[in-house]
Amino acid sequence: MKNRQFVLASRPAGKIKESDLQLRTVDRPSAGPGEVLIHNEYFSLDPSMKGLMEGRTDYRAPAAIGDVMTCRTVGTVVESNNADYPAGAQVFGFLGMRDFSVTDGKSIPIYHYHDPVDPPAALGVLGGTGMTAYFGLTDVGRPVPGDVLVVSAAAGATGSVAGQIGKILGCRVIGIAGSAEKCRVLQEKLGFDAAINYKTEDVEAALQRLCPAGINIYFDNVGGSILNLCLARLALHARVVLCGGISHYNLETKPAGPDNYFNLVFRRANMQGFLLSDYLHQADEARTQLRAWLESGELVQLSTIINGFESLPEALVKLFDGFNTGKMMVRNEEL
Repeated sequence: MKNRQFVLASRPAGKIKESDLQLRTVDRPSAGPGEVLIHNEYFSLDPSMKGLMEGRTDYRAPAAIGDVMTCRTVGTVVESNNADYPAGAQVFGFLGMRDFSVTDGKSIPIYHYHDPVDPPAALGVLGGTGMTAYFGLTDVGRPVPGDVLVVSAAAGATGSVAGQIGKILGCRVIGIAGSAEKCRVLQEKLGFDAAINYKTEDVEAALQRLCPAGINIYFDNVGGSILNLCLARLALHARVVLCGGISHYNLETKPAGPDNYFNLVFRRANMQGFLLSDYLHQADEARTQLRAWLESGELVQLSTIINGFESLPEALVKLFDGFNTGKMMVRNEEL
C-alpha cells in the first residue's frame, strides 16, 4: 500500500501557489517497537502554515524544502505496538500532509481522545483553533459581563469561536467579516449581536454606530486598516488581543504600522500578543470547558470541508482567499 505525501517544493513569495506543494508517493510505513501507525482522516489548514512555508517563524521549526508539510490532523490508529495508543484509537497531532504517519507518541506528540469526538470538532472547537480562541479571550481579553467585544475575521476558524465564547461570558459581540452570507451566519447561527461587512460597509462609521461608548475588547485576527480603526474606538482600559494578521499574509512587503497606536496611551489600554504554546500546560482545562459548551449547544462548530487528499494545495490557497466559513479542513477520501 502507498503513502501519499505533500512536500514543500518552494517558499511562497507573497501569495501561496498550489505549486508550492508537490505530491510525492512512497511506500506505506509500518509501526516499529513502541510505535503506532496512524491513518490521517482530516487535515487542518491554518494561516500559521504560511510562516512555516516561508521559513520565517521563530516559534516552531520551519519547514525545509522537500519536507512533508506540517499540519494538524485527526486520524485513527491502524497498527499499534504501544499500549497507550491501541488500534482503533482516535488521535490528534501535527502529523502532516500524508495518508499515514508513524510515531511513538513522543517524537511527534499525539493526543488520544479516549471518548471519540466528531473529527471536525477535534480539529476546530476542541483543537488548536478552539484553544487559541479560549485562552486569547479569557486570559488576554479578560471579559466581564457587559463588555463590548469586536472580533475581526469573525467568520473564520478562531474568530467564530472567540465571538461565541464572548457571548457565553456575557459580552455584546460584534463581528467583522467579508461577505453578507458570513455576516448572516454570525448573527443567525452563532448569536453575534451585530456584524459588519468590511467589503461593502464603511467600517469606521459602523463601529461608531455600534460601539458608541467604545470597544472594551478587540480580538484581532487581521491587522492592517481594521486594527487601526478599532484602536481609534477603544474604551478606557480596553484590551486588544493580537492573534493573527491575515490582511498582510499575501503581501510581499510588510505594511506600515497602525497610525492610531497612541490611543493605547490615551485610553490606558493594553495590546498583547500570545501563542497557544504558552498555554499547553492548561490544555485539558480548555478541552473540558470547550467540550461542555459544545455538547450543551452553547458553542457551534463551523466547518468548511473539502473532499480529497489531493485537493490539499487548492484548499490552502482558498484559505488565504477567504473562501472558508469557520474551520478550513480537507477530508481524506481514503476512509
